[in-house]
Amino acid sequence: MALTGCSSGKKDASSSSSGSASPSPSSTVKVPSTVKLTDQGSKLSYGAPANVIYEPSQGRGSVLRLVVRKVQQGSLKDFSGFILDDAYKRRANYYYASVVVKNVGEGNVGGVPVPLWGVNESNVLLPPVNFTTNFAKCPSKPLPHNFGPGSALVTCLVYLAPNHGRLQGVSYRPSQEFNPITWSGTIEKPPPPPKKKAAKKHAAKKKAAKKEAAKKKAAKKKQGQ
Repeated sequence: MALTGCSSGKKDASSSSSGSASPSPSSTVKVPSTVKLTDQGSKLSYGAPANVIYEPSQGRGSVLRLVVRKVQQGSLKDFSGFILDDAYKRRANYYYASVVVKNVGEGNVGGVPVPLWGVNESNVLLPPVNFTTNFAKCPSKPLPHNFGPGSALVTCLVYLAPNHGRLQGVSYRPSQEFNPITWSGTIEKPPPPPKKKAAKKHAAKKKAAKKEAAKKKAAKKKQGQ
């Protein structure tokens, strides 16, 4: 099994625009009257929604509601069985972002990756990992081929922060000129591995319970005779 799409991400996450607060990077997508777009440059907490225009290609776009629900830190052990074929992948910190995407517009934007990037402590954009097979710890899926109005997707995105770096947030930035919308907050730590003594004690109790059950079963069988 292999991981692909793990470039070192030299793209700066800051905006080169002059501080425009316009929420729309484009005027070709119709925004429903019931939907209010989130302003460019918004700083959101994990769990907060953002309504954004997304155009994966010219003439094809819609309005998406994006929610980065939470982010959890992973570990190298999670990738046992995967080919980490360069130092960037082996010397990284690993983060799993739980994401919800809903099409609240009128177009179909299916068959493309979820348009969210990680941002590290150096303000560099980190692309989500592209898996060639299922990763159980954080199942990642692109938008379905048919992702029309009302469609929704719950998925998980994996980000690798190089040189044991830190993930500072998750960003929506469809173009260089767009002042990014960023989510941040407390990152959940992975559960600690069970202590050896506790594990041995649990195994001993399980063995004793099994032995006692067998003993009772034998006694019951004897009484039946």
